[in-house]
Amino acid sequence: MDEAKTIEVLLADDHPVVREGLCAILESAGGIRVVGQAGSGEEAVSQAAALRPDLVLLDLRMGEMDGVTATGHILRRSPGTRVVIVTTYEDDADILRAVEAGAAGYLLKGTSRAELIDAVHAAVRGETVLTPSLAGKLFRARGPVPSPLSGRECDVLRLVGRGLTNADIGKELFISEATVKTHLLRTFRKLDVSDRTAAVITAMERGLLS
Repeated sequence: MDEAKTIEVLLADDHPVVREGLCAILESAGGIRVVGQAGSGEEAVSQAAALRPDLVLLDLRMGEMDGVTATGHILRRSPGTRVVIVTTYEDDADILRAVEAGAAGYLLKGTSRAELIDAVHAAVRGETVLTPSLAGKLFRARGPVPSPLSGRECDVLRLVGRGLTNADIGKELFISEATVKTHLLRTFRKLDVSDRTAAVITAMERGLLS
């Protein structure tokens, strides 16, 4: 997405005061415009189809149609829209259901202003956003999965985590610096991250470096 384009957001929560608070936070950031507000899941689906916002910030539990069900309907009717769940609930099953329904992320309502704004931009860029404390819950809820990383890629990440440079890692593992870079690039793709720090954190959260 063009960074210069104003991000259009639809807020969906059954508490008006929550919607007003989120609206004030987002519009104070610049580059973000709240184009609509919905008080129910059904209303969120209808408004998302009509407004085609870049992003819907969606409460998890709202009357008859919950946020997970609404997410599925929104994405089917407006596939170009991203959905991020914003809730007070931290249940493992809820997080997993939301992500499996296609939500781009899951944030707690205690998220800071800066984290919320960063999450909006990241979600619209196509990234997955998750309150850090929930990452472990998501992977536990998904159950054990095969590591996407090779043994050597894990070795490289462990050394990155110790603060070693590519050259130092090469010496430690008896491989060239170019080979280290190749392993890192493959790791970035597999973990869907863009830098060394994120790769180490993500791998640790998933239990890949134990």
